[in-house]
Amino acid sequence: MRQFFVTPCATLLTAALLAAALALPCGARAASSATASASNAALRVRIDALCTAWLARTGAPSVSIAIVQHGQITYAHAYGFARRHPEIPATTATRYPIDSISKEFTAAAVLLLRDAGKLSLSAPVATYWPGLGAAGDADLRQVLSHTAGIRDYWPQDFVPDYMKRPTTTAAILARFAAPGLDFAPGSSWQYSNTGYTLAGAIVEKFSSQPLVNFLNARIFTPLGMTRVTEDDTAPLSAPDAQGFTRYGFGPLHPAPKEAAGWLAGAAELAMTPTDLARWDIGLMSGRALPPGDIADLERPVPAADGSSPRYGLGLMHETIAGRHAVGHDGAGSGYFANNVFFPAHDAAVVVLTNNDFAFPEALTASLAAAILPPPANRARAEKVFADLAAGHIDPALFTRDGADYFTPAVLADLRASLSALGPARHVTLTGSTRRGGFATTYWQVTCAKRTVQVVERATPNGRIEQFLVMMAGS
Repeated sequence: MRQFFVTPCATLLTAALLAAALALPCGARAASSATASASNAALRVRIDALCTAWLARTGAPSVSIAIVQHGQITYAHAYGFARRHPEIPATTATRYPIDSISKEFTAAAVLLLRDAGKLSLSAPVATYWPGLGAAGDADLRQVLSHTAGIRDYWPQDFVPDYMKRPTTTAAILARFAAPGLDFAPGSSWQYSNTGYTLAGAIVEKFSSQPLVNFLNARIFTPLGMTRVTEDDTAPLSAPDAQGFTRYGFGPLHPAPKEAAGWLAGAAELAMTPTDLARWDIGLMSGRALPPGDIADLERPVPAADGSSPRYGLGLMHETIAGRHAVGHDGAGSGYFANNVFFPAHDAAVVVLTNNDFAFPEALTASLAAAILPPPANRARAEKVFADLAAGHIDPALFTRDGADYFTPAVLADLRASLSALGPARHVTLTGSTRRGGFATTYWQVTCAKRTVQVVERATPNGRIEQFLVMMAGS
């Protein structure tokens, strides 16, 4: 049986214990520190339950979060173990690599130097870093928006052998940028760590100091981000988080570390969720950077072929829990990170974990749904789910095709299977799209004994065409 390293007071959560955890989370006794009073105790209980359940489902060693509401950090909490041999509990002071979330800060550094008259976003990068061949024709805006065509040095989801040996910026650019472009600058979109290695090097050249030092003076210290460090030159040491990996569904193993020099500019920062939350607050309040710089970070840069996924300069727009969100994720050897803020609600969610096999996207969406105002159609979804657990539907809510799907046999199966899960405790909106003229809504339903997913499709006038209950992912 697989063992879950959740907290000192719960090393294995079976389905029955998970149900108990949802009622009274053991995470309340895990190492934690509230940075401010939560809006109410019930919200903390729900957040603790979501995080503890996620650890139980995934087997991740730890997860650490920070929640922002109304422009204030209202809750920060760490669950599980930062290290395992010996066991070191994660706390809110534990630092985790944020990997590609670092790109937000590299882009901000470029903009600050632009403000000082040292750089231009529209100038070819060869102006600032000669010897790049065709890559030198791309401008800095294209480099920061991944529309430059510069080949990515790390497309793999593992550490290739060449990244286990130390390198330099010059060596990375000579191998991956100078030989040629994957496409003409501005013509398409393709994620490139190499581009951000170049951007970081340009910042260091024109600020005459290491990138981390520049960021510390201009961003981290002014915003009170007191626990920031870098993990490019060496791995994090105790008591900070150690990275873990898993092969298939096997046991946890310490993850291999990228050698020195590979993360600079693209993924070199490590910090606490609280540090990232302060950055998010600074962006939403306009205090992190001059207003024009924040607008440049957030403004999507289109590619000629339409392939750009609403990506700006180190920040991407997406829909989370049915709400417009801005942020970035991070993935490295042994770590995942997620940082999103919701400008319309002055809220943010930060999730950091020391595993590279269970991305915390679903947890981020659940936490966002817990703190944001509920969507208008959630009450209807709750009613339909409860009706199905009781073995019937309200035909007035459905289209003819939608109602016809629920034959007596289908309703009998749904009643038997859903009623066994216990009442729905939380119905969370995790996403929305459009298809075939229908508005598609994705719900995560947390019951006492299991979490399931619902895919709902509705007509423009609100009638339900589909309400399909499925197994939930991690």
